[in-house]
Amino acid sequence: MYKLFLTFRYLISKWVAVFSVLSVWLCVAMVLIVFSVMDGFLDNIKQHSRGLLGDIIIDNKTLQGFPYYDEFSVYLKEQMPGEIDVVTPVIYSYGIMREPRTKFTQPVRIVAIDFDAYCEVNDFYDSLYYERYYPNTTSLGPVQIPVAGVDSKGKPFLPQELEEAHQKYLKNRDESKVDKTDFDETNYNSPHGVGYFFNEYGTPAMEGDPLPGIVIGTDVAYSRNKEGQYDRGLQRGTKIILTILPLTSGGNIAENPIPVAMRNVDDSRTKVYEIDKVCVYVDFKLFQEYLSMGSLELVDGTYSKPRASQLLVSLTKGQDYNALQPKIEEVWAEFLGTLAGNVTPIDARLLETVGVDTWETRQQAFIQAVEKEKVLVTILFAIISIVAIVLIGVVFYMIVLQKTRDIGIIKSLGATSAGVAMIFIMYGAIIGVIGGILGILTGTTVVANINELQSWLASLNPKMQVWSPEVYTFDRIPSVVKPMVIFAVFCMAVLTSTLGALVPALKAAWVWPVKTLRYE
Repeated sequence: MYKLFLTFRYLISKWVAVFSVLSVWLCVAMVLIVFSVMDGFLDNIKQHSRGLLGDIIIDNKTLQGFPYYDEFSVYLKEQMPGEIDVVTPVIYSYGIMREPRTKFTQPVRIVAIDFDAYCEVNDFYDSLYYERYYPNTTSLGPVQIPVAGVDSKGKPFLPQELEEAHQKYLKNRDESKVDKTDFDETNYNSPHGVGYFFNEYGTPAMEGDPLPGIVIGTDVAYSRNKEGQYDRGLQRGTKIILTILPLTSGGNIAENPIPVAMRNVDDSRTKVYEIDKVCVYVDFKLFQEYLSMGSLELVDGTYSKPRASQLLVSLTKGQDYNALQPKIEEVWAEFLGTLAGNVTPIDARLLETVGVDTWETRQQAFIQAVEKEKVLVTILFAIISIVAIVLIGVVFYMIVLQKTRDIGIIKSLGATSAGVAMIFIMYGAIIGVIGGILGILTGTTVVANINELQSWLASLNPKMQVWSPEVYTFDRIPSVVKPMVIFAVFCMAVLTSTLGALVPALKAAWVWPVKTLRYE
C-alpha cells in the first residue's frame, strides 16, 4: 500500500516529472500521427489499385494482346461457376488526343472497355464526374451535344433527360459523400453548378452528329487549383479527334494513323494521378476494329481470331483472390491444352506468354516501397524512444538523489529493496500511462483534423502547405487511426517509461538506510 501512496505522492509533488510526461506525450502523438498518415496512404493505394484492376488480371503484357480471350472467359466460368463473377476484356493502346477548336493536343493511353462489364469488375463507375450528377447519361456509344437553354425568366436549364437525371441524383444523394470541390455557382453554362455545357440561350436540345463517346482522364485535359477544384474547360459533347496506330498480331504498324471523331461525354477521376493524367476510355468493340484487333480476313480466306490486351476478373463475394489465383492458372493451362494443334504460330507465341496475377502482385513494387518506408520510420521512432528512455532515466535519477533520506527512512521502517525499487518502477509506468493517454488523445485529434490544420497553416503562410492537391496523388492528406496501432503505441509508451525508470529504481534499492541517515 505504501508503494502506491508514495508513487502518487511523488507524481504530484515532483514537478520535474512533468518533463518525463511531456516527452512520452509528444513521442506518442508524433508516432501515432505519422503512422496514421502512412497507413492512410497505403490503404488508399491498395483500395484504388484493387478498384481499378479487379481481383485477377490475365494478360501477356504486350500491345498486340492475345487471342481466344472470349473462349477462355466462357471456359473459366464453366470450370469455376461459383467462384467467378464477371470477366471482361480490355484493350490498351496509345494515341494522340486533339480538340480541334482550341488545338489542345495531348498524348494519351487508350483503354478500350465494355462499359457495363468494366463497371461491374472495378470501381470505374464511381470515378465518373457527369455520371455522378446526371445518372445513366454517360455512354460510349454514339452521342450528340447536350445544349443548355434559358426559360422565360432567364433561368438556364438542360435538355429534359439531363434535368430528370439530375433530379434523380438530388433525390438519392448521400450528403456525407458530396464532394464540395465539384460544385460552383450556377451560370448559363452550368445550370446546376456542376459540369460545363454549351448554351445557345434558346430552347435546350441535343444537337450535332452522333459520334462515339470518350471518357477522358480528368488530369489529361483539366488542371486544378489549390483548393482541389478542377477547371473543366471542355464542354460536355465537345468534339475530340483521337488518332490511333493499329498494330498487327506480330507487332507491326498495320496501316497509316487513323483519326477517329468522338465526343467528350465524361471525365474519370480515379484519384491515382499516374492514371488520370494519361488515360482515355473508349468502346471496346469499336476500337477493336479500329486497332485491327478484331477478326480479319487472311490471304488464305480464313479469319484471324480477335485479340484483347487483358482480361479482368472479379470473384464472387467472399472469395480469396490469393487462393484462387493458382487455380485460375491451372484452368488456363487446361484451356491451352484444348487448343493444342489448332492455333497459328503467331497466336501460339502470344498465348504462351499469358500470365495470371492478382491486383496485389501487379502493384507489389509500389506497395512494398511504401511498406519499407513504414519500417524505416519505425526504426527512426525506435531511436527517438531510446532518447525518451534516457530522459526519463535522468529525471528519475535526480528524484532518487533528492529523495535519498526518504528512501533511508522507508527502508529503516521495514521496506524491502524490491519494494523501494517497485515505487520508482510504478512511478515510471504511471508516467507512461499518463503520457500515453495524452499522446493518443492529441494524436487522434490531430489526425481527425489534419487537413483543416494544414489549411489553417497555409492561410498563415502559403509555404506551410505541406500537402498540395496540385501535386499529390490524393486531394486530402490520407489518414486512418487503427485500433491495433493505438494499442501498440500505448504499450510501447508504458514499456519505455518503465525501462527508463529501471536504473534509478535499482539505485534506490541499493541505498543503505544507516549510511543515508548518518550522512543526513
